[in-house]
Amino acid sequence: MKKKEISKLSNEDLEKKASELKLELMTLQGQAATGTPPKNPGRIKQIKRILAKLNTKQAQKLEEKK
Repeated sequence: MKKKEISKLSNEDLEKKASELKLELMTLQGQAATGTPPKNPGRIKQIKRILAKLNTKQAQKLEEKK
């Protein structure tokens, strides 16, 4: 996801997207831990970056409300 796409999302959508990505991240990390080769090895890093962007945007929106 790009920053423009993230900035357009509401707080509810940010939380929903973050939970979806966390679930996907858990499954990929589980596969890596058991030794199963993932289809896309760079996806774990990509998901972590997107989650960081989502968390940052959520924090910014909370600060704007104050």
